[in-house]
Amino acid sequence: MEHISEKLDHGWWIVSHQHKLWLPRGELPQGNAADFGLDGLPASQIGVWQDEPVWLVAQNRSQDMGSVRQLIDQDTALFQLAGRGVQLAEFWRSHKFCGYCGHEMHPSQREWAMLCGHCRERYYPQIAPCIIVAIRREDKILLAQHNRHRNGIYTVLAGFVEVGETLEQAVAREVMEESSITVKNLRYISSQPWPFPQSLMTAFMADYHGGELKIDTSELVDAGWYRYDQLPLLPPPGTVARRLIEDTVALCRAEYE
Repeated sequence: MEHISEKLDHGWWIVSHQHKLWLPRGELPQGNAADFGLDGLPASQIGVWQDEPVWLVAQNRSQDMGSVRQLIDQDTALFQLAGRGVQLAEFWRSHKFCGYCGHEMHPSQREWAMLCGHCRERYYPQIAPCIIVAIRREDKILLAQHNRHRNGIYTVLAGFVEVGETLEQAVAREVMEESSITVKNLRYISSQPWPFPQSLMTAFMADYHGGELKIDTSELVDAGWYRYDQLPLLPPPGTVARRLIEDTVALCRAEYE
């Protein structure tokens, strides 16, 4: 998987360090390795986009390091490849030494894994499953502003799956903890890799069942029931949260217009 890049190696270049991405001119660099001073560095091909290889180089650049969020409105496949690169680069950085015996490790040449040559332990990138759910109450949708997103955006509820939980149990728990309500008619919609830092979002839609809305202020700044045609500032297109909101709006329009 990994080789030393040569001057004429061509393609898209994901240069990442500590969850950051090198974005000269705000774009993912495309061209030869020599064009960007990347020749002679360890590089791994992690995919293909627009019929060209996508290379990952784990390196810190002093300038133009940004967030993979800057690519969120790009092609979905490109965003996912960039997210994969950021997560793999961080996985390599955080697994230089074996957690069992302390010896230095090296990347596998067959799969995305780190290997210990001393005790033969094998480590894989860890993925944290999350749930995200759009809750409908007649012609309204529950939207909330999260403490970690102080940008005025209102979105649907979400949270991490805990040890020993099913996805369905995680939805019920997170909704109750954050809003004090219960839901019914839960149905799976889709999933989305979410590299912040290494999550997999599993998206659901549900209907309101009972309870009075009361937010957990340690998680949420505000929350409310918004009529489908009177919505606040929403997450950007390309996110699974935006899709859930748009799908809910479509259901409301079909029933109330």
